[in-house]
Amino acid sequence: MAGEEEVKLLGFWVSPFVLRVEWALKIKGVKYEYIEEDIFNKSSLLLELNPLYKKVPVLVHHGKVIAESFVILEYIDETWKHNPLLPQDPHQRAMARFWAKFAEQQVFEGAWNALCSQGEAKQRALQGTMESMEKIEGQLQGNEQFLGGESIGYLDIILGWISYYLEVWEEVGSMKIMDPVKFPATASWMKRLLQHPVIKGGWPPREKMVVYFHHRSKALGSSPHGWLGFNWSSYREWIFFCPFYVPHLD
Repeated sequence: MAGEEEVKLLGFWVSPFVLRVEWALKIKGVKYEYIEEDIFNKSSLLLELNPLYKKVPVLVHHGKVIAESFVILEYIDETWKHNPLLPQDPHQRAMARFWAKFAEQQVFEGAWNALCSQGEAKQRALQGTMESMEKIEGQLQGNEQFLGGESIGYLDIILGWISYYLEVWEEVGSMKIMDPVKFPATASWMKRLLQHPVIKGGWPPREKMVVYFHHRSKALGSSPHGWLGFNWSSYREWIFFCPFYVPHLD
């Protein structure tokens, strides 16, 4: 397909936000050049391309720069029309965006807050995340394959991190969020997603993730500035990697 060789993606090995973009590009069959960034020692290229937030993912297409995973996904879907990610019906498309925002603000942020906190704060975060998972479970009930229908769609991509990252976070944080008995539809969806050709085998190394997130949660949990009260809608991808502590990983 014309122009595919001009697609570049700046990423970081453990970023679920970057994985979303990679999945979308693969679903569309778009070839791209992946450029690994050291987000604790940002390159001049990253600072040039994303001077506002200085973070990944960053997509470059024909010299045009797009940042933020939600924005990039919509750009990809509108640029390469085949294998659509978002529904064609306006109402269904709006609802996909609604649930994507809910999942990000309530499930992702809740689980991350639980990972990076202790005591009552951790319990509150866990309770809120579990309640939000119940809402996601309701959306998954009755779906034979994926939230996007018979094929993976926008909402599956946004929620896809749950299939792999959540178990790692549960191990690191000594907590339990995903109960297959309580959330059977979610558990079934996770299994299908993990076996999908685009998703299967493309995850970061688990043991390396455990070490990384152990250090991230410890650093954020002990930061004198704290991490609660941030405007997550603007900073979720920043705080996920902010360098309060830099683990050495080979």
